[in-house]
Amino acid sequence: MEAGGECFPKQRQVLILFLLVEVALAGWESRRYYVVEETESGTFVTNLAKDLGLGEGELAARGARVVTKDNEPQLQLDLQTGNLILNEKLDREEMCGPTDPCVMHFQVLLKKPLGVFRAELLVRDINDHSPEFPEREMTLKIPEASPPGAVFPLKKAQDFDVGKNNIQNYSISPNSHFHVSIRNRGDGRKYPELVLDKELDREEQAELRLTLTAQDGGSPPRSGTAQVHILVLDVNDNAPEFAQMLYQVQVPENSPVGSLVVKVSARDLDTGTNGEISYSLSYSSQEISKTFEVNSLSGEVRLIKTLDFETISSYELDIDASDGGGLSGKCSVSIEVVDVNDNYPDLTISSLTSPIPENSPETEVALFHIGDLDSGNNGRMTCSIPDDLPFLLKPTEENFYTLVTNGALDRETKAEYNVTITVMDMGTPRLKTEHDITILVSDVNDNAPAFTQTSYTLFIPENNSPAMHIGSVRATDRDAGANAQVTYSLLQPQDPSLPLDSLVSINADNGHLFALRALDFEALQAFEFLVGATDRGSPALSSQALVRVQVLDANDNAPFVLYPLQNGSAPCTELVPRAAEPGYLVSKVVAVDSDSGQNAWLSYQLLKATEPGLFSVWAHNGEVRTARLLSERDAAKHRLLLLVKDNGEPPLSASVTLHVLLVDGFSQPYLPLPEVAAEVAQTDLLTVYLVVALASVSSLFLFSVLAFIAVRLCKRSRAGLVGGCSVPEAHFPGHLVDVTGTGTLSQSYQYEVCLTGDSESNEFKFLKPIFPNILGQDIGRKSEGNPTFHNSLGI
Repeated sequence: MEAGGECFPKQRQVLILFLLVEVALAGWESRRYYVVEETESGTFVTNLAKDLGLGEGELAARGARVVTKDNEPQLQLDLQTGNLILNEKLDREEMCGPTDPCVMHFQVLLKKPLGVFRAELLVRDINDHSPEFPEREMTLKIPEASPPGAVFPLKKAQDFDVGKNNIQNYSISPNSHFHVSIRNRGDGRKYPELVLDKELDREEQAELRLTLTAQDGGSPPRSGTAQVHILVLDVNDNAPEFAQMLYQVQVPENSPVGSLVVKVSARDLDTGTNGEISYSLSYSSQEISKTFEVNSLSGEVRLIKTLDFETISSYELDIDASDGGGLSGKCSVSIEVVDVNDNYPDLTISSLTSPIPENSPETEVALFHIGDLDSGNNGRMTCSIPDDLPFLLKPTEENFYTLVTNGALDRETKAEYNVTITVMDMGTPRLKTEHDITILVSDVNDNAPAFTQTSYTLFIPENNSPAMHIGSVRATDRDAGANAQVTYSLLQPQDPSLPLDSLVSINADNGHLFALRALDFEALQAFEFLVGATDRGSPALSSQALVRVQVLDANDNAPFVLYPLQNGSAPCTELVPRAAEPGYLVSKVVAVDSDSGQNAWLSYQLLKATEPGLFSVWAHNGEVRTARLLSERDAAKHRLLLLVKDNGEPPLSASVTLHVLLVDGFSQPYLPLPEVAAEVAQTDLLTVYLVVALASVSSLFLFSVLAFIAVRLCKRSRAGLVGGCSVPEAHFPGHLVDVTGTGTLSQSYQYEVCLTGDSESNEFKFLKPIFPNILGQDIGRKSEGNPTFHNSLGI
């Protein structure tokens, strides 16, 4: 690295000190171009594309630019032609002052790949300034006793041009006493001295007026004049002498105005006015006269203007000590300006890329240049960024740095970075400059929408109104802009037979779900489908979630009575012996409810009976039992009206009518009439049958034949004859069960009703229910060893 700047990271070391820059040029060295000052703006300097060996348009493709130290737009690069032209007139004296040659350094920056090429533009001087003396007239007091060859210093003229255009010669107007000689000092400047050729005689000529001419070497030459007034003095034979011929001092550049720089001292052996010494600056330029002053009495040299090491680093002063007799002595003061750390480092951004896409590999974010006008350690620099940022600083050359990403960035983690670049010098005290860069990270569609839940369970009551809002799904996307705009859709259901399009719909913008038609719990209790969420990125990303819709049951189905049948045919009559004990099982009302839950919980109630208090119904299972002992006074025929009610809100119910016939025994068959209205006629007919049976054996024979036929029919149809009422088995399928577990039957029942033909007494017998696959469980009642009459029902 150059002495002007050394950059190392503040909080971590930069392991790569140099970045090998790939350029198409080989062996490039700093080139120098020439231009004459005051040349008009737009003047062609050179063709950089040709000098760099680049093709047409390659400068534009690689983002070429010209960078100068002070960033002044003095040069302009035409990216299409590659021509380097002047952007303004150049004044060599303003740019470089007395420095010769006047060189303007600049760099050509190329990107993709990065290249930095150094070049120089030398501004040639023209003779546009004439020599000027600091005073139009200077006075010399010369003793008349001065010997021939005595030398008297004259004030030099100043010419802002340099080289041959600067002052090359001094001449004096023709006279018989003096000529001008030129003294060359180590700094290359020419100082005029007046040399005495012939002794002066004050009495003959007390004063002389001569014209001093300064001429430069330009073409055509320019000149300037000043008047020299010479006063011839009386004899003063001792000139002042300084204690030192050369004073060397160092002055810090931050010394305040009025500070003492040095004190010179001279003495004169003469007395009186010839021994009185007065100090003054000699051979002083305009810059020296504005910066220093000499006390004429004490010889103290003090500052009258602040110093700047970066502008002028040293001064050479000539001080004259003149006595009252006109004699003088001379000494030199060499002043070295000591640099102090008074300049902050400078940072100039050459290029900045923002925003940068996320997930990109190492990417160049910024290219910048650092510098410090101080020298030595005061001009050495370190460059750093905070450690907790995903960026790196890479030095290139000529104090240029690149800021690059340290791997891929994630916008969802952080979308904006504020990078503070700190440049600190090595001086005392250390000065630093901070530059903030805001870097935005642009979004890439790298995140699929995510549902808030992997599955949703929604509830909807049955018999809902169409277009009812049943719930919502929601998905979020961590991306931004169009990449985060989510669109919802219904996906193909898992069950292909499910008509999803006619059941639900979804709002594509907000994920609201709607039922398209009324749902029936008894037809469809639940269904599942998938919902998709897709963003609008390119390519689009998507995700899905499972939605389960649970239809809630409403009490919209009344209980349905399976037994006894209520189909409009002849009612069935239950036979009860008068000898039955209290709690005798008369019959069981079997009902079901298509609803579920408490809507299907059934309860039974006896609403109306022919003789209240004789029968009771169990509320939970529908069993009709005798409530007390039967007596001869109780009517033979009873009609019971039962109510079956569910537990819904509001409750629904169904009613059923049960006919009960009380019999004394089972010696005579009994067939109930098909109609309740014909009960009286049936009773008369039974009386006739009994009379006929008692009167005639032929009647007994006829009944025996009928009983035999009935047994045969029972065996064929497997159906019971209940009091003469045939109940087909097809009306009570054995596979009926309460699927909800809330029905009235806790297990399968089977009752058989048959009339046997081999009974001698032709009596009826009530036997136990028959349970398939369950042995030994007797829930029926037996009468005294008579033929069997089975009352059967399969659920």
